Amino acid sequence: MKPGQRLIRHYLQFKDFRAEEYAYLFERAAIIKRRFKNYEKYQPLSDRTLAMIFEKASTRTRVSFEAGMYQMGGSVVHLTTGDSQLGRAEPIEDSARVISRMVDIVMIRTFEQTKIERFAAHSRVPVINGLTNEYHPCQILADLFTFIEARGMDSRGTIDLDCLKGRVVAWVGDGNNMANTWLQAAEILGFTVHVSTPSGYEIDQAVAGITNPNCYKRFDNPNEACRGADLVTTDVWTSMGYEAENDARRRAFADWCVDAEMMAQARPDALFMHCLPAHRGEEVTADVIDGPQSAVWDEAENRMHVQKALMEYLLLGRIG
Repeated sequence: MKPGQRLIRHYLQFKDFRAEEYAYLFERAAIIKRRFKNYEKYQPLSDRTLAMIFEKASTRTRVSFEAGMYQMGGSVVHLTTGDSQLGRAEPIEDSARVISRMVDIVMIRTFEQTKIERFAAHSRVPVINGLTNEYHPCQILADLFTFIEARGMDSRGTIDLDCLKGRVVAWVGDGNNMANTWLQAAEILGFTVHVSTPSGYEIDQAVAGITNPNCYKRFDNPNEACRGADLVTTDVWTSMGYEAENDARRRAFADWCVDAEMMAQARPDALFMHCLPAHRGEEVTADVIDGPQSAVWDEAENRMHVQKALMEYLLLGRIG
């Protein structure tokens, strides 16, 4: 690294940051969101360019990153499978070398985690994981910020990260990228995840990359997993890329629909979250996702605010 150069940081999975960095990011997200709500212009990323590379399409990821970057004063280049050809027409390493010479930060939403890791290893700029088969760190960043807003923020907007310690999050459904990332967050921030998945769809602890098995408990019965939970959360039964398994998954997951009975097992003030898109009547009933305990719409909006804080941090370091 040359004198005066900043160390390039990437955000490829949740465990890439420490607890104190998350405390800072949540504080910045609260400030940035407050400015947005008050129509205060804040453009610290003027003249910076974000490249977004999508091998997996997404409404929320595109809108939250694109709108967020424009609000912060920057610009966006949007690349899809058809025009990026990541790892097909040319090696991933070459794509990284070229793209990172032309932009200031890159977000990639793709399939295998190894793709984004290879890209980051040859990038001259920060790389953000917008989703891979293994991890979804930006979504859990938004989910945790949403919980803190509801349970750990005082009237002045001060963040209390300790509000997460000792809490219970119930994960009901597939042992997928969201579940893996929840486990990483629990290990770093001091809460417990109650995991309930159908047989054959369990979390792979090695893929999750956690070292403390005490940060989660496994339950065969999803109702038991929800007992005493502060937050109940789920995802679609069939994630993108697994469509061929859809019929088998519907049969296997039939008892893992989050409904009013499940929510009744949780604490009376428990929240419900879902990363969206949701299928009412499959992984969650309409009365839960559209009910008073649902924080889904705040959760969706907060993707934008936490990602703005994340991009600011990766490009500018700590502010103030």
